[in-house]
Amino acid sequence: MSVNASTASILKQIEQKYASIDQKTDTQLEGLLWSKPVTYWDYIHTDVLLNLQTQRTVLPDEMVFILYHQINELIFKMVLLEINQIAHHQEIKADFFTDRLMRISRYFDMLTTSFSIMENGMDVNQYMKFRNTLTPASGFQSAQYRLIEFGATDVVNLIDSRFRSSFNNTISNENAFDILYWQAAGTDPETGKKTYTLEEFEKKYKATFLDCMEEYKSKNIWQKYKQLSVEDQELPSLKEAMRHLDYTVNITWVMQHLNVAIKYIDESGMGDGEATGGSDWRKYMHPKHQKRIFFPELWSEAELANWGQE
Repeated sequence: MSVNASTASILKQIEQKYASIDQKTDTQLEGLLWSKPVTYWDYIHTDVLLNLQTQRTVLPDEMVFILYHQINELIFKMVLLEINQIAHHQEIKADFFTDRLMRISRYFDMLTTSFSIMENGMDVNQYMKFRNTLTPASGFQSAQYRLIEFGATDVVNLIDSRFRSSFNNTISNENAFDILYWQAAGTDPETGKKTYTLEEFEKKYKATFLDCMEEYKSKNIWQKYKQLSVEDQELPSLKEAMRHLDYTVNITWVMQHLNVAIKYIDESGMGDGEATGGSDWRKYMHPKHQKRIFFPELWSEAELANWGQE
């Protein structure tokens, strides 16, 4: 069999690849004789994916609710992939940084517009029935969203607004964890007792969160931005990408979520107006209360003061 130059070059590279890990090239090539050609459904695991939805009721619109939130979690995973690229990129440059930021923003832009699926794609009567089977689960138990926050900004910007001005960066991650803004959503304001929802969330993920808080102290998106040259930091395209991400995640997306909650929980006239996890969801979700801002240094005093205002 004659081998052209292109094929010979590829074979040479294959030999070098397997030699570097002390493997025989002939063995690997022979394995190709018995390997099964890839198919779309095997590669994507379509059958597995389509069987990951388990309803708790017989109401058909519950499937919309489940699928929508699973899609959200998949998008969150895509966001975390981009954050990790930024965090672990050595000698990061402005163009790479800007490109990854815009990827993340596009994911959240899609999440924002997709709320119309929830807002207009479920029967209110069905929703108000099946949501009672979800208690005490709560959307704030999305671990991936918490990881996104830790990967985006310094911990001080995630501290409950009541404690943020006096926050000391030298305190332990454990102590900082106890005053993160979302802790209030799972704590009785009168007794200070944590709800079952929050206790289970911490039992499942607290160790992971503490590890993430430590890992991203020096390489979250804001810290990586500050590691750029002064000239790169001042690039209009990069600053706009940072601001767009901040605004999209902490105002636009959150407000769309809040408006959907208002439609079903408040305006439907059904139910008791309480969140499934027991939180004061109106104050917890609205950005004007906690003023969650990833990159406050990139906003003017007036913009900060009016954050989340209609």
